[in-house]
Amino acid sequence: MLSNKIYSIDKSNMRQVILDFPKQFRKGLGLAKNVGVSGKFDGVLICGIGGSALPGEILSTWVNTLKTSFPIYINRDYTVPSHIKKNYLAVCVSYSGNTEETLSCFDKINKDGFKIAGIASGGKLAELCQKNKIPFALIPQGYQPRMAIGFQFAALVKILSNSGLIKNNLKDILNLEESLKPAELEIKGETLTASIGGKIPVIYASNNLKSLAQIWKIKFNENSEIPAFCNYFPELNHNEMMGFSGYNNNLHMIILRNSTDHPRTLKRMALTAEILKTKGVHADFVEVSGKNILEKIFSNIILGDWVSYYSAIKRGVDPTPVELNEIFKKRMLGEI
Repeated sequence: MLSNKIYSIDKSNMRQVILDFPKQFRKGLGLAKNVGVSGKFDGVLICGIGGSALPGEILSTWVNTLKTSFPIYINRDYTVPSHIKKNYLAVCVSYSGNTEETLSCFDKINKDGFKIAGIASGGKLAELCQKNKIPFALIPQGYQPRMAIGFQFAALVKILSNSGLIKNNLKDILNLEESLKPAELEIKGETLTASIGGKIPVIYASNNLKSLAQIWKIKFNENSEIPAFCNYFPELNHNEMMGFSGYNNNLHMIILRNSTDHPRTLKRMALTAEILKTKGVHADFVEVSGKNILEKIFSNIILGDWVSYYSAIKRGVDPTPVELNEIFKKRMLGEI
């Protein structure tokens, strides 16, 4: 039985959000059941930033394993690069519906004649889609964007399926409701939190799964309110590892290891941990495991949720609010 202390810190009950996460997929698919865009597309442009860009990163990782893969460009800025043409299906994703970078992109690509679909829980993006008769998936409110990845990912995949880009029957996504086991990962998350202690996490993964390292970083930043950093193999062996030579007393490596990674990449992971151990840097290996790529991805994300959650609880930090982000947004808008 969890102590009352945890519940007194976790005022918004993020623990229950993590436990209920597998339920998001079926609902997300249902909310986009009739959302699609007709046409022949050469690729997908996803306009989103922060937690609303994460579904696109996961999509890219998953699609690369499918027989019918297609180019995916994730745009995290106010404008869209000139090399992205309107033969790309554009999907604007903003959990709040009020993300200024995404709204700026929407305005530009709508004027340029892109075919567009939208995903949001409301806000200005929902209004613009309705006004312009743009296909749109309305997802549930009341979550932090980083904790609503299941809704957003499932809705995104269903939109692409309805638009003819994904031929998969989506059974693997529906199965996640039963195959993901958040409660079974909770103790493992607590244990890894204890191993990290008060050090700054540095999360590494293979190039194929670098989006997972990025997601862990974001969860530490927003749930735990601590700095965290990420990189990927083999790139980091050519530069970043040298940084540990002179600064290592407050860093802790987390290496996300998938048995299907390239054999030379797996060797790099082991050798990096071995060499940096001589510099006083401890590494924890986290096996990315599951029956298929989606189960691997989302089981690993749930584990990252637990580690960042208990890192917050250990520090007496409520893991849900993002006060500094909200202050920044208000100052950008001139509201304070």
